[in-house]
Amino acid sequence: MKHILFSSAIALLLSCNQAQQKATPVTIAPPADSTGFTSIFDGKDLAGWDFDSTVWRVENGAAVGEVTPDRPLKTNSFLVWKGGSPADFEFKAEYRISDSGNSGVQYRSEMVADIPHAVKGYQADIDGPNQWTGQNYEERGRGFLAMRGQKAMMGNDGKVQVTGSLGDGDSLKSVIHNKDWNEIHIVAKGNHMQHFVNGIPMADFTDEDTAHRKMSGIIALQVHVMPSMKVEYRNIRIKQ
Repeated sequence: MKHILFSSAIALLLSCNQAQQKATPVTIAPPADSTGFTSIFDGKDLAGWDFDSTVWRVENGAAVGEVTPDRPLKTNSFLVWKGGSPADFEFKAEYRISDSGNSGVQYRSEMVADIPHAVKGYQADIDGPNQWTGQNYEERGRGFLAMRGQKAMMGNDGKVQVTGSLGDGDSLKSVIHNKDWNEIHIVAKGNHMQHFVNGIPMADFTDEDTAHRKMSGIIALQVHVMPSMKVEYRNIRIKQ
């Protein structure tokens, strides 16, 4: 989504789609155990988070990130959880995003030096048009890792290989609610990462790139640079 990588992303998407057509479909269900999660946002304030107060606020029990024409962004801005740097974990949250919005959940990430509230690392992508929602994208890193509907891996050669299919990307898109609440669910164990939306597997990625992969890191929520957008997150919780 990130515009400086758009051309290369299209080329990657075309090659991955060709590979995906030959891939063997797989069935992946989200973990059934819903116990053991701890809330990391109380719906009242943003205590325990680091953020730009001109971008993020609490409203109606949700953490709200918003960009308006009179408050433009120069770089993507993140609401950063200060509760640790999880390694193996599950993350769940409900989100709602404006039609043209662009957001995502960062994990196993790190702060970017000299740029306030900037983060780099793995991202479970979210956008209003649902062109990218559910995919695995590395912010300020290797770019697109697993598109929606792909089971993929990357080796030490830095090349993505599609190893299976979770379903057609457009069919998976149909389970995502436009302008309404959805649940994003991330499962990270070892070098294996899975993204689910509303209980449906969207992307499955295994990172064998030992030089660039991250096995732990911070969690953060994104507001992307654009003329205007709004994203809301609630019921944010984690299981480690």
